[in-house]
Amino acid sequence: MDLGLADARVIVTGGASNIGRGIVHGFAREGARIVLADRDADQAATVRAEALDLGAAAVEVLVVDLTTDGAGGRVVGTAVDAWGGVDVLVNNAGWSVPGFLTEQTDRALWQRTIETNLYTAIDCTQAALGPMGEAGDGAIVFISSDAAFGAIRQGVYGTTKAGLIALARTTAREQGRRGVRSNVVCPGLVLPDDGGVGAESLWAGGRDAVFDEDQIASVLKQQALRRLTTPADVADAVVWLSSRRAARQVTGQVVAVGGGSSMP
Repeated sequence: MDLGLADARVIVTGGASNIGRGIVHGFAREGARIVLADRDADQAATVRAEALDLGAAAVEVLVVDLTTDGAGGRVVGTAVDAWGGVDVLVNNAGWSVPGFLTEQTDRALWQRTIETNLYTAIDCTQAALGPMGEAGDGAIVFISSDAAFGAIRQGVYGTTKAGLIALARTTAREQGRRGVRSNVVCPGLVLPDDGGVGAESLWAGGRDAVFDEDQIASVLKQQALRRLTTPADVADAVVWLSSRRAARQVTGQVVAVGGGSSMP
């Protein structure tokens, strides 16, 4: 099916590693024009080259710390200045340090997690709603997580991801009359592909630094399909939700992509 995304103007935050990289690849295969916003310049450059090889019509890299004041306006402004507007915003930027709630008592860790996962999405969404509303059309996809529904060692992280669901549904209700759709994808555990992360990624220290083999096996036992979710699996859901042709009447919805580890 032709999803009608050729030359679409797409923003992917945190697009240089793991899930974000997979999402950039997914839009590239559709022939979209992509703003890849990430703080890792080297990895972003690598993914830009990959996306162009996969068929992206154009890729603009914006090296930016999305937690800084005004970053959302810079991200959206890059697309508007280059191509005159924004058709799709994917709020993917995220950060996590797994740990039991009783152990994660460092307020600086809470603050960084909240700012990276939630504040950046608020900022970028507010910035995108102007040009999307003026055009009378647009799609926003928020990358939440299975942890939004409660998960061991994910208390602070899961709280921020639950907040994204409320933000997405509020956006859907408020902005639908302006032609803007807003949906959520909740991945399960997604391990990065080889070469799929840069030095700034939480996975940079290797898989065991985040989830060891026993923890991965425990996650798989909770899944209906008993197989690992890939970045491409998540990207396919994001690209579908972003397509006005395929998902014209879909808004305010939560789609879990984790082999049935959650069923919201």
